[in-house]
Amino acid sequence: MIDIVQVLSCITIEAGPRVGLVADLGLMLLALPILGWLRDRFRGKPPKDNSSEEPERSMSSYRERALEQQLERLRSLLRMIASLNATLNYERVLEMTLDLAASALSESGSVDNRLVCALMLFTEDRLYVASARGLTPSDMRAEFAGERGVIEEALASGDVSICQNPSTDPELRRLVAIHSCDVAVCIPLVVGLGIYGLLLFGHPEPGFITDERLELLQAIAQQARVALQNAQLYSDLEQEKERIAEIHEEERRKLARNLHDGPTQSIGAIAMRVNFARRLITRDVDAAAEELFKIEELARRTTKEIRQMLFTLRPLILESEGLIAALEQLSEKMLENHDQNVIIQAPLGLVEEMEVGKQGVIFFIVEEAVNNARKHAQADHIWVRLKPSGDLLELEVEDDGVGFDVSAVESGYDQRGSMGMVNLRERAELVNGVLRIASTMGRGTRVSVTIPLTIEAAERLHQSGFGG
Repeated sequence: MIDIVQVLSCITIEAGPRVGLVADLGLMLLALPILGWLRDRFRGKPPKDNSSEEPERSMSSYRERALEQQLERLRSLLRMIASLNATLNYERVLEMTLDLAASALSESGSVDNRLVCALMLFTEDRLYVASARGLTPSDMRAEFAGERGVIEEALASGDVSICQNPSTDPELRRLVAIHSCDVAVCIPLVVGLGIYGLLLFGHPEPGFITDERLELLQAIAQQARVALQNAQLYSDLEQEKERIAEIHEEERRKLARNLHDGPTQSIGAIAMRVNFARRLITRDVDAAAEELFKIEELARRTTKEIRQMLFTLRPLILESEGLIAALEQLSEKMLENHDQNVIIQAPLGLVEEMEVGKQGVIFFIVEEAVNNARKHAQADHIWVRLKPSGDLLELEVEDDGVGFDVSAVESGYDQRGSMGMVNLRERAELVNGVLRIASTMGRGTRVSVTIPLTIEAAERLHQSGFGG
């Protein structure tokens, strides 16, 4: 007779290297209800036969063949769940989850076409059908508030809810396909203290959802939740990589613009003036000397521009003396190179315990905001304020310039070449900060960033909807 536990162990060990320890535990969890079902199924006798004296070995042979078939089915299910855990494509995970559930509920090896199943996910505060089997095209467009019936019960309890005669359920009855079902079960996909979505299964046989099948579906739901989380995290990571690449590309474009508008044109002017001075020497020495003096002044100014650009690209003082010293130097260079008054208001030692990388992000937020004000606000003064507020750091960059219509500028960024406000928001996100921009025509602009200093502060800040 075949040893079920031995076979299961072999399958688990084979799957292990591909999906890791968590998947091993999931495979074992998935297999337990199947093994229980097999045990109960083969504890009894085989179907009756007309012969009253069937040899014992025929019964044993029948049971062994049937058991081998069920073990092969188990191997197939375990291979499917191993693939599910190894998949990082979000849409593929949705499809594989329902394929796995349909195969697990089938006894004959072929999928029961009467089975109705759907995987629903949240979008804002409503559930939508992300993937399904057996639903009509109109059913696929349905959305649910989850405020009544079996869906509300499952979401409120975070546990399985079974509904007899689902065609009378206040929300499920919106699905045309569910009207042919006599039983339905909703299994929420619980993530920590929240709910990711839910799995819905319906069947025309009232007794189809047995305890063994329900336990099996719960195990599949647990694996689906993990797989969906992993796929979502991978998708988020890919989007973050693309966003960082866009930031770097915008920085390169910004550097190219600054070089073209500043040092490149100045060096071209120097070359023209040198050529002019060379020709003047043979005709008018005094005029040539005056021209050389102008060339010297232009060269000094160009040198300052290049040093300013190098400072903003990598302020070495930030690494050696910290954020406050770097901001003070930024103020000096703004006055020296652009005749712009920038007043720094920050207590000494404010950010001594903050990591250098985070200080660097704050510096570039200030640098971006100050440059925006210098170029567009026509301001006499720009104030940079840093102040602690418990486990939060409050940053303000305020000017007394002409102001602007914030909503109009934000809505027109797809037609604009400048990315100043976008850069501010993206850099604020790098430190888990919340950015707010307030401006009134003729009364200046204030850029405020609330920066959490601890993980707990970051969670509290964003859960409170402070950024809204």
